Amino acid sequence: MSSDLTDLVRTIPDFPKPGIQFRDITTLLADGEGLRDLTAQLADIARPLDPDLIVGIEARGFILGAALAIALGKGFVPVRKAGKLPGKTVGIDYCLEYGTDRLEMHEGQVPQGRRVILVDDLIATGGTAVAAAQLLREQGASVLLALFAIDLPDLGGMAALKAEGIAARAIMAFEGE
Repeated sequence: MSSDLTDLVRTIPDFPKPGIQFRDITTLLADGEGLRDLTAQLADIARPLDPDLIVGIEARGFILGAALAIALGKGFVPVRKAGKLPGKTVGIDYCLEYGTDRLEMHEGQVPQGRRVILVDDLIATGGTAVAAAQLLREQGASVLLALFAIDLPDLGGMAALKAEGIAARAIMAFEGE
């Protein structure tokens, strides 16, 4: 973990509800050197796996995933919330602590047998990342790794991914909610 990068992540107390310490990566993204260093660290982890595609989860996963795809010379595919994509989609419904949600991607955009790395800014409970990985697997993709800028280990997301047989890594970790 890079202490320089963790210094660029802003903590906003009591957001979105009292007791939550929101880890805001937008301050890191706004720092040119920090963004470059984060992208380089993500690329160092991803490069040896030689993925076919990088898949980013809405919304900040788009930023990091696209940057990683450029660094590796690979294509990028977005996984979006329901109703955001214009073409024919495939999707998956999944449970959240307060209800359900849905993720979608364009049908056929990740052809069967493709080796992908799934990217997002932060892993908390892991529900969204697990659902995205399941969606990719249903399309016949091999999820090589779920890769994050930030892990909140107290919330168990990495363990949830590993329980599903999905390797996962993060550049930084912040203890506590």
